[in-house]
Amino acid sequence: MLKVENITKYYGDFLAVDNLSFEVKEGEIFGLLGVNGSGKTTTFRMIMGLLDPSAGKVTLDGKEIDYSVTDKIGFLTEERSLLLKMTVFEQCKFYGTLKGMSNEKIEERLDHLLEKFNIKEYKNKLIKELSKGNQQKIQFITAIINEPKLLILDEPFSGLDPFNVKYFEDEIKEMAKNGSIIIFSSHRMEHIEQFCKKLTILLNGRSVLSGDLKKIKRDYRKKNIFIDGDIDVSKNEKIDGVIEVTNGEEHYVVKIKDDSIVEKVFKEISKNKINKFVVEAATLNEIFVSKVGESYEEQA
Repeated sequence: MLKVENITKYYGDFLAVDNLSFEVKEGEIFGLLGVNGSGKTTTFRMIMGLLDPSAGKVTLDGKEIDYSVTDKIGFLTEERSLLLKMTVFEQCKFYGTLKGMSNEKIEERLDHLLEKFNIKEYKNKLIKELSKGNQQKIQFITAIINEPKLLILDEPFSGLDPFNVKYFEDEIKEMAKNGSIIIFSSHRMEHIEQFCKKLTILLNGRSVLSGDLKKIKRDYRKKNIFIDGDIDVSKNEKIDGVIEVTNGEEHYVVKIKDDSIVEKVFKEISKNKINKFVVEAATLNEIFVSKVGESYEEQA
């Protein structure tokens, strides 16, 4: 288990991370979210032992993280950090050696992953000769070549087309199934909703929302009603508790303040021909924007 306990980080007088705590068990994928400058990168660096907290501690299986456990950690940075004049094999051998792997094990693992990601013909190509998408695949391979116990993924799908995203998704899920502890950060909230059962949202280094994703969505009272049919927008907008009515390409979306408004909306639209009426929880993106916006206002 990874335990982050009350970690705080100052850079001089600047407070970058403020008393942050969370736990991630084996086989869990945990979402760490925040706007740019929220403290995510500093948190990642403290988790990996690259920075010492000003207060608090980080432990992996009960042991504080230091160089004796870094071989068990993998990290995919948001910025591409490949050495363009190396071949794919040389690059992966370099990273594998840093993680204490034998040459034989590095090559065995590399061949397996290159075949898995359908790029085995690139083994001896220079990194600079690869497309951006394939460079991202290689960067991902360098992060997981050591089969890490703890894997940190910062914007892992950046620059990937839908087919290559699927390769990454399958591998991430398989690693979690095999017991890896995974921390996942992305500005694409649909990816967080797909992977993560628990999350923390940071703003100015402080957690403004944390916990089980299902509970967070349940506790966020606002809902969306998706309606396919003929509705009078102006009449629905006047219903007490309706926040907004929008006309999308495929359906109307009625945003309501809580479940108690559903019956009122249904009563109004049932006067017309309706093909679809579906009530859904707010998306994580809506919750994120709302919660971060509230926190900005509180600090203003």
